[in-house]
Amino acid sequence: MRYIDLEEILRLHFQIIADFGGSHGVRDENRLKSVVNAPKQSVFGQDQYATTCEKAAVYMRNIIGDHPFSDGNKRTAITVSGIFLMRNGYRLTAMPKDLEDFAVRVAVEHLEIPEIAEWLEKNSQKL
Repeated sequence: MRYIDLEEILRLHFQIIADFGGSHGVRDENRLKSVVNAPKQSVFGQDQYATTCEKAAVYMRNIIGDHPFSDGNKRTAITVSGIFLMRNGYRLTAMPKDLEDFAVRVAVEHLEIPEIAEWLEKNSQKL
């Protein structure tokens, strides 16, 4: 499994803000560190999140829900999740507007990992 590290998330976020506008900055460094570690968690020697889509869902939910950045959390969450999926054999197939709408749903409806993972699985293609 190829995870995304802290430095890469920061670079991606910086590039997203530079390209699309918004405020640069980390709002909560500890929450950002949690985003990096959460998909790797294990319980009694077993991965807490077993599938690739569940792990991608953790990135998405934690970036959107924990709001570690001053701005651009939803855009960063979509990007990080998409890159994670791609590195691990999947390609997001959803249209940009559908991704945007789904990120808003995650934020507004406080969707949980299984719901997000199911959506990602339905809107991804195995490479």
